[in-house]
Amino acid sequence: MALRPVNDSDLDALFEQMRDPESVRMAAFTAKDPDDRTAFDAHMAKIRTSPDVTNRVITLGGRLVGSIASFVIDGDTEVTYWIDRSFWGQRVASRALALLLESVHVRPLFARVASDNVGSLKVLQRAGFAIIGTETSFANGRNTEIEETILRLDEPAIAP
Repeated sequence: MALRPVNDSDLDALFEQMRDPESVRMAAFTAKDPDDRTAFDAHMAKIRTSPDVTNRVITLGGRLVGSIASFVIDGDTEVTYWIDRSFWGQRVASRALALLLESVHVRPLFARVASDNVGSLKVLQRAGFAIIGTETSFANGRNTEIEETILRLDEPAIAP
């Protein structure tokens, strides 16, 4: 597994991954319209040039299997990731997060996840993130308000 910067040639695959209906429902906090390619391209152009964003694709055996990033919002650095659904349950997110944490040294580091996304909660907690609270927020991917769990990492756990 490897992380590398996002290339223009990655955008089609990332767009397809981020519009998969089951993945959108699970992630919950997504783009307003995951099928809007113009909005996706504009968002990617913005984050790819932002100095506050570390945005990487995840490759496994040379194949693009997802993306992972850290970004600053309201003064806090957060992490996010998106794994191609065909690779769920194969520890891709855990390994990618461990790799990202080797290069992103900001602490504390935060994450937010739909409270019913048990897999993602496990990934984050195995990496050393601790639950610090919840809040109710509107989730575009479900078109309703849902509970979101907020996590904080002060020091990384032992590698997965």
